[in-house]
Amino acid sequence: MAIRVIVKEPDPILRETSRPVPKITPNIHKLLDDMAETMYEASGVGLAAPQIGILKRVIVIDTAEEDSELIEMINPEILAYSGEQVGPEGCLSIPGVNGDVKRYDKIKVKGLNRHGEELVIDAEGFLARVFQHEIDHLNGVLFTDIAERIYEREEPRHVGE
Repeated sequence: MAIRVIVKEPDPILRETSRPVPKITPNIHKLLDDMAETMYEASGVGLAAPQIGILKRVIVIDTAEEDSELIEMINPEILAYSGEQVGPEGCLSIPGVNGDVKRYDKIKVKGLNRHGEELVIDAEGFLARVFQHEIDHLNGVLFTDIAERIYEREEPRHVGE
């Protein structure tokens, strides 16, 4: 595993659409491992492949809540959604900035795990927010594009703080 450099705004790769992963290979396993290590090193709760300069539809999430564990998802897509929540977000690619973002409160997400098996997750609250934030990255959308209010912060922090 290796810690990768996190791409920062205004790098144009953050505005590009990521490509689906057609086949899960050892390189995808390494990418997942490196993304998790990079996310943890940066004290993040989520990371999308474009944030390390890779235009593939791959995300990792660990909300660091009491019962959370690392979620690795390849080719994630939101199948269903309901409700709404407004809350603060930050991003490892936009240090020093927070914003209040409206998101769905509950979502159903489908993708593949590292073994190519289908993974379906019903997420709500903070986990739903993190999924939406990371999937937006795969579509070239940053939280600052959809924030109702943007404000600076003194220390870089991650989604939801």
